[in-house]
Amino acid sequence: MTTDDTTAVDFYWRPGCPFCMMLRAKLLRVDLPVREINIWEAPDAADRVRSVAGGNETVPTVFIGEHALVNPSLKELLSAVRTHAPEIAPPEPERTGLRRWLPWSR
Repeated sequence: MTTDDTTAVDFYWRPGCPFCMMLRAKLLRVDLPVREINIWEAPDAADRVRSVAGGNETVPTVFIGEHALVNPSLKELLSAVRTHAPEIAPPEPERTGLRRWLPWSR
C-alpha cells in the first residue's frame, strides 16, 4: 500500500529525548524528507502519538502516511518507507567489496 500524498516522514519528538536525538542523527545521514514535530509544542501531535502508542507519549514516533512506527530503528523506518511510500525512499546503498559476498552482512 502506498500513499500518493506522502511527501515526507512525520517524525514526532520531544526535547531531552535521547532516543529521538539518536534517530534524528541517523536520519540526517540519509536522503529522506522528514518533517519534525515537537509533541510538547503541538497538542494535536501529542494526541496523534498517544493514538498509536497505547495512550502514552512515546517518542520517537514516526508516521509514513497513516502507517505508524513507535521508537523504530533506522532499518525498520527505511523498510517501512520503501513499503508505504517508495516515492520518497532514499536509494539503497550499493554493496561493495567483501560485504557484498557475506550473507550475514545483508
